[in-house]
Amino acid sequence: MAEFITTLFFIFAVIDPIGSIPVYLEATKEFDSLHKKKIAIRASIIAFMILLFFIVIGQLILEGMAVSLDAFQISGGVILFLFALTMIFGDGKPEHEKNNISDYKHVTIFPIAIPSIASPGAIMAVVLMTDNHLYSIQQQTITTILVLLIIGITCLILLGASHLQKRIGSYGITVISKIMGLILASYAVQSILTGLVHFFKNT
Repeated sequence: MAEFITTLFFIFAVIDPIGSIPVYLEATKEFDSLHKKKIAIRASIIAFMILLFFIVIGQLILEGMAVSLDAFQISGGVILFLFALTMIFGDGKPEHEKNNISDYKHVTIFPIAIPSIASPGAIMAVVLMTDNHLYSIQQQTITTILVLLIIGITCLILLGASHLQKRIGSYGITVISKIMGLILASYAVQSILTGLVHFFKNT
């Protein structure tokens, strides 16, 4: 049960639904309420399909390139750590992604679905968390279900984004995003250490 809760909380941290609120509001400010709801739902579905693709295919691609598990864990951990640093010390996930908005007609895919929800960090995390060498099919299935659950929560949060931003405020959203970054950084360091330990054991 504890492992289940830990995995759930980590997925929530890496996807960071709260941090997507400003991006969503900025990207949909030209639309009426009906279209905003459609965008939130479609973006969530697209984001889940992107993450599901990497859950199923990601490791096969890496193995096809002859990338070892240790190398993948270390490199994946480094990428996650750098991504976490941008959440902690940078302008924040929301501001960075808001600045990337250039076409309000195609905001469902970019920047809402990717990189706001299905971020590079989230993609790397789901691949690491469904590694065939470390996790059984049952564990991978549970992780996939948890990803779907968090995406569902993200969709609900986006549907109520205007009300949440008024209650939490921009500073509150920034604080939450930085806390999520700290949690993600801890997981990234653990992944790097695990990869290094296995590498030196096998050499």
